Amino acid sequence: MTTLNSLCGCAAPRRGFLSGLLALGASTVLPGCASTGGTPAATNNRIDTHHHLFSPAYVAELAKVNQAPPIVRNWSLAKTLADMDKAGVTTSILSVTTPQVGVFDAASAVRIARESNEWTAKVGKDYPGRFGSFAMLPMHNMDAALKELEYAMDVLKADGIGLLTSYRDKDGDKWLGHPSFAPLMDELNRRKAILYTHPTSASCCNNLLADVPPTVIEFGTDTTRTITDIVFSGTAARCPDVKFVFSHAGGTLPFITERLVKMPVLDPKLLTRVPNGVLHELRRFYYDTGWAAHSGALASLTKLVDVSQILLGSDYPYRTGDDNVKGLYEYGFSSADLRAIERGNALRLMPRWKV
Repeated sequence: MTTLNSLCGCAAPRRGFLSGLLALGASTVLPGCASTGGTPAATNNRIDTHHHLFSPAYVAELAKVNQAPPIVRNWSLAKTLADMDKAGVTTSILSVTTPQVGVFDAASAVRIARESNEWTAKVGKDYPGRFGSFAMLPMHNMDAALKELEYAMDVLKADGIGLLTSYRDKDGDKWLGHPSFAPLMDELNRRKAILYTHPTSASCCNNLLADVPPTVIEFGTDTTRTITDIVFSGTAARCPDVKFVFSHAGGTLPFITERLVKMPVLDPKLLTRVPNGVLHELRRFYYDTGWAAHSGALASLTKLVDVSQILLGSDYPYRTGDDNVKGLYEYGFSSADLRAIERGNALRLMPRWKV
């Protein structure tokens, strides 16, 4: 594929073209031309909506239950800032990835979620303009989750809530359309809030293939499963003001959309749960580009949704911001589409980052 980098003509610009650039202003940069560090710099104030953090206290708690692999223990704020700067990311919306607090007892989960959310909010205050957050909730108990949601949104001023795609309790796995989560969904809808989701693996589907971790196959599948549950439980139609954000281009969703569209045709009882149609709900959701900034995923995703629904997401520290941005440029998006994906769409969701 011919990339925008190969077309930018940075090496030998014409005099008239330079004059035009000067007239536009010094901050204007050609799409595809490399910035410091090698990342294309059409937008140097990118917003990364899928960027993970691990507070020292949280890492210590994970270590107690043998859930702190090296990539978690080695995370640091300095490394995060360095990755952001290399990729031209001004602001990252921080979130805690799986297992969040699901590996702790209920009382510990409440405490650890609060500590992590407060630490993240402090990081945001210490580095103005650099960090927002999707707050973590102790989902062992709905009353505790609602209380933490209120504190995170009203006191800590989180940008939204970050949930896993599924949770397990004594009765088994539950995805986000489950009736037990309805009070939380209704509150998010009342607040017109952002609900960012990150995949995990269901208890059914761990260690199915030797040497293949669940992140490879099951994460994408669980994202698709929770989207399907949100749609066909009627949650999406009941909560039209929740701004759903799904990781990794929606997992396998773009590839099996036809199957979802056909479900109410094959099972008419589902029609009342999707009164606006399946595609209406799928196309209003937002999807980030973490692990999906390549032609296979992007070609499918852009057939399903408009560019207005796609958000830049690095999945740092599991991938770099530089990887993601380069992948978007190599795909061949127009300059306008790149500006939307890298910044504009996030600003529609979170206008406070305009300043």
